[in-house]
Amino acid sequence: MGTEEKWCLLLCLVLSGVAADPAERQSRAVDVVLDCFLVEEGRQLGGFASSRNMVKALLVLRQVPVLDDSSLEGLTDFQGGTLAEDKPPVTFEASVNLVQIPQAEALLHADCNGKEVTCEISHYFLQATENAAWFITNVQVSGGGPSVSMVMKTPRDVENGAVLHPTLNLPLSSQGMIQTAVELQVTTQTPSLNVLLGSSASLPCGFSMAPGLDLTHVEWRLHHKGNGELVYSWTRGLRQAKRKGAALQPEQLLVAGDASLALPSLTLKDEGTYICQITTSLYQAQQIIQVHVQASPKVQLSLENKTLPATLICSITGYYPLDITVTWSREEPGGAPVPVSGASFSSLRQSAAGTYSISSFLTVEPGPAGITYTCQVAHSSLEQPLGASTQILPPEQKTAFGVLLASSLFLLALLFLGLQRRQATSPRSAKTLRPSG
Repeated sequence: MGTEEKWCLLLCLVLSGVAADPAERQSRAVDVVLDCFLVEEGRQLGGFASSRNMVKALLVLRQVPVLDDSSLEGLTDFQGGTLAEDKPPVTFEASVNLVQIPQAEALLHADCNGKEVTCEISHYFLQATENAAWFITNVQVSGGGPSVSMVMKTPRDVENGAVLHPTLNLPLSSQGMIQTAVELQVTTQTPSLNVLLGSSASLPCGFSMAPGLDLTHVEWRLHHKGNGELVYSWTRGLRQAKRKGAALQPEQLLVAGDASLALPSLTLKDEGTYICQITTSLYQAQQIIQVHVQASPKVQLSLENKTLPATLICSITGYYPLDITVTWSREEPGGAPVPVSGASFSSLRQSAAGTYSISSFLTVEPGPAGITYTCQVAHSSLEQPLGASTQILPPEQKTAFGVLLASSLFLLALLFLGLQRRQATSPRSAKTLRPSG
């Protein structure tokens, strides 16, 4: 077992303890260790990439402030010098003193919470005269967790007697690690959003940059079905909204590093892949957010014809996206629902707004005591399936009910006519006036 695996095992054992009251939590600096891959691109004459090789790497984010719930007691810092492997991974020791890592807790607890972390490090090519190298790291937590992109600066200064990495030609520390500093990070809390048609949405995008860097440009773009378009841009205080109602707050941009985009009254045209791009005076990084617009179906059950065998129509209207599941069941009095097959479907219809509608038909029999039929619809916009039910009665029950109703109406009519005739033949009552005194 490698050192990083032991470190994670220790962390998981410690985190299994009882957490403290959130109100009592304080910040504590810990090392966050991530298993990564380093992308090495071979180059042909002319500078074009000829191959893409993935090499095992390790990213150690040094002393990241996280909320301490009293379960981090005994957690030790990462020691790179204890890596004893035939082919140790390329280890980057990254300082975060210049930026904030707002999603550090999710990165720290990912393995213990059953989440997977995808981490990829690649070269960040920058035209500069400074004696340094740059890398960009993209980290993604599974299960809808946060996504973080970090631009890291690595000095090339070689001290006397310093050991260089055999392939990267960068100086190594005494512990055999490449020392870097994170100078820009762009984060989104949720890389995928499901929103209802007609509602409003906030697309989260935050950033943090090193002192000395200036925010020069923020841009939101939408890509959908091969088409790309500008949604919103901010350039040194100048705002441009290409999508009606799109907005973000410049004050939040400058003060809190919040570039979240607000979109009101969503339509199906708002669905797609959004790119939040942050540009500073030296670096550029971005985050991608998938927006899925949904519309919940409406379900109505009706009887097409009353003669047996009757046909039930289950109308499902106004839903999006297209995928939907329709099931039928029947339930006899005192029994349990039983699935029913043999339903047919109408052709698919699409409204001007882009939502879909379809009808399902089922030929039914009432049975000797009547049967309740249910049409159930499952859709991605629904937390629970939506259903509609109706009862089909046998012919004798329908006839008996009709005879009883007709008899009742006939008796009421006779009673009403008798009352009318009695009032017409009875003498009118007269009032007697008596003189006073």
